[in-house]
Amino acid sequence: MAVKAMILTGYGLNCDNETEYALKLAGAEPLRMHINDLINSSGKILDEYQIVVFGGGFSWADDHGAGVIFATKIKYNIGDRINSFIEKGNLVIGICNGFQSLVNLGLLPGFDNNYAERRVALTNNDKGNFIDCWVNLKVNPSSNCVFIKGIDTIELPVRHGEGKLFASEKDIERLFKDNQVVMQYADNAGKPAKGTWPLNPNGSIRDIAGISDPTGRIFGLMPHPEAFNSYMNHPDWTRKKEELLRAGKRIENREGEGIRIFRNAVQYIQNR
Repeated sequence: MAVKAMILTGYGLNCDNETEYALKLAGAEPLRMHINDLINSSGKILDEYQIVVFGGGFSWADDHGAGVIFATKIKYNIGDRINSFIEKGNLVIGICNGFQSLVNLGLLPGFDNNYAERRVALTNNDKGNFIDCWVNLKVNPSSNCVFIKGIDTIELPVRHGEGKLFASEKDIERLFKDNQVVMQYADNAGKPAKGTWPLNPNGSIRDIAGISDPTGRIFGLMPHPEAFNSYMNHPDWTRKKEELLRAGKRIENREGEGIRIFRNAVQYIQNR
């Protein structure tokens, strides 16, 4: 079956082309949809899709806090439609600014299937500035998140100024207890970063880089999987290529590791 994915764009979101390309590589039929066009349809067009991507960028220039206006515009225009989309068993992924929007909407963490209450914040990086680098990520093997099936560790780029995940100690403990922490910042060996900069680029509590709702079908993460769509996106690709050549080998898979996250989503929809 054709798996249709909608990528929301407009008002400063700027990762839609990369995300569209990544979803095509993963086997989906993606469409970039301006937020206004979705709202003008009263959200009815969502009935034609199985995956919605809240993508990265700087919606409304983060003037009132990252993802705040984006979330407000969605919630008070088509919030019911988004909830209905989720209830049908479809998938939602929020990347960077999209993750920030999902927590502002209350779609994450979604404790007790309450998708309207904000319990988590993504706030200013501890260093107080924008960061653009690559990070190592350790995936929680007990997570039921649809998007990370078969992934133990992955390296992805981050580029944000407000990526520190913060919540009450009680809610942080619950995220871990319920295995809603999907991935954490780590070192090269996959061990926890323990808050060390730049392994943990923003000071996120307990190195949390991505979380899901209890169903595992809503996923938010600060790193950008769409930005690792080719092995040549990685800053060390020439070194790795040379190492293989000297060993008499060659790069077999020219696809970036980030595509695995999108392919998992496509395969989930195909198999359900």
